[in-house]
Amino acid sequence: MRILQLISLLLEYPTEALLAAKADARQLVAESPLSEAQQQGLLDFIEQRFSGDLMDWQSDYDGLFERGRSLSLLLFEHLHGESRDRGQAMVDLMNQYKSAGLQIDVRELPDHLPLYLEFLSTQGDENAALGLAEVAHILSVLLCRLEQRNCNYQVLFSALLELSGVDVELDSVREQLKNEQRDDTKEALDKVWEEEMVTFGPGSEQDGCGSSHKPSEKQRRDHHVPLQWTDASQAPGNTVRSGVAS
Repeated sequence: MRILQLISLLLEYPTEALLAAKADARQLVAESPLSEAQQQGLLDFIEQRFSGDLMDWQSDYDGLFERGRSLSLLLFEHLHGESRDRGQAMVDLMNQYKSAGLQIDVRELPDHLPLYLEFLSTQGDENAALGLAEVAHILSVLLCRLEQRNCNYQVLFSALLELSGVDVELDSVREQLKNEQRDDTKEALDKVWEEEMVTFGPGSEQDGCGSSHKPSEKQRRDHHVPLQWTDASQAPGNTVRSGVAS
């Protein structure tokens, strides 16, 4: 499913090389199985982002995905936070990549969404849809948070949900998120740093000077995926298929 390769690239940090591929990007959208409305949304995104100043786009990207955790592109960030379950989920996903004969040759964690999409793009249309269905609950939360910020990146997540085939009740997700406090403001970021405890010497999380620089579970709680979505195996339409190969 080549459209997933394109969306993967559009979710990466924007570069000159990406801008140079504008015509190819538009062609991939036109050839995709997306509905006419979704295609138009992607074409509008490409036109706006590719026609603007690259540095402005890069700054916007940093502000969205690298500031705070509510829009993190690390999938397991939203499910497991810093719990031990996240480590096992990473191992399981790496094994899925390896079973498909693929290896990560970039410095990214295996749950980095663009990397996951690139993997799914190699697995055939049916398996790609199943893989998207497994994370549809996360995609829906990111979509709604981007809607709250009136950000056109939301169209990428809307397209992914359509490709997943999962009918998500977005109004329900919006209702759950309507009172959520943003974590990318100066005040929110300062609070995280203020509440982190720096310890020294034997018995600390890290011997010597330093800290783990990780927020506590209390600090993270407001930005977890809503509870009824935290069990991926129970998301509507989900079918788990490990080690699929095209």
